[in-house]
Amino acid sequence: MEKFKTLEIVQKNPNSSVFHLHLNRPSHRNALSPDFFSEFPRALASLDQNPSANVVILYGAGDHFCSGIDLKSLNSIAERALSGDRGRGGEWLRRHIKGLQDAVTAIERCRKPVIAAIHGACIGGGVDIVTACDIRFCTKDAFFSVKEVDLAITADLGTLQRLPSIVGFGNAMELALTGRRLSGQEAKQMGLVSGVFGSKQEMDDAVGFVAEGIASKSPLAVSGTKAVLLRSRDMNLEQGLDYVATWNSSMLLSDDLNETVSAQIQKRKPTFAKL
Repeated sequence: MEKFKTLEIVQKNPNSSVFHLHLNRPSHRNALSPDFFSEFPRALASLDQNPSANVVILYGAGDHFCSGIDLKSLNSIAERALSGDRGRGGEWLRRHIKGLQDAVTAIERCRKPVIAAIHGACIGGGVDIVTACDIRFCTKDAFFSVKEVDLAITADLGTLQRLPSIVGFGNAMELALTGRRLSGQEAKQMGLVSGVFGSKQEMDDAVGFVAEGIASKSPLAVSGTKAVLLRSRDMNLEQGLDYVATWNSSMLLSDDLNETVSAQIQKRKPTFAKL
């Protein structure tokens, strides 16, 4: 398994198809460095291609989930963009931002569901990451902030595009314009997270239970559900229905379907082949 500077992939139970992906710069509150943006899509691609992995849980090592983009990185980006010709600097900056965006979108490209387990701070780039995840949970002491406006920049890695469909347009606008701190409980009320837990251990146990439940289901059905939901988000109803009809015309008649029917008749748990 590949070793990373900013991340760690952990399989806590060798018999489990749930894998943990840790943001692993705890001394920097998991601030996002240039290494992160090159390593994160590689880590997710490796989990996507790993037939033993059915579900990914995303954690932050240490006391916080993620404090946002590393400010040293931000300074170096600004210096690079401002050196020399303004037009060429702007063209380079656009390509660079697109590359950073692509690293976050790798969460959606991963066929396996990615569950964010959030504790402590989830700020700026951290919000970009969790809004790209499929399910989110947090501890009661977690807090969120779309902080970019306080750095005199416009959030550009996905929060402004994904957050409105999660918490509603009005809530997203208010959070993005004020940059205020959103508590874990308020995040639950807004629908940003599916559950809030009293401690990190409680969250870990609950998220592990949810992940194992998803991992026990047909991997074809799970990956298809994720793919269709993400595609339908950007389609009207008729287009979405057409897309899922096409998807299921290819995927529906599988060994997983036969196994599910047999297991129900025989009153046993189904077992599925790896994806």
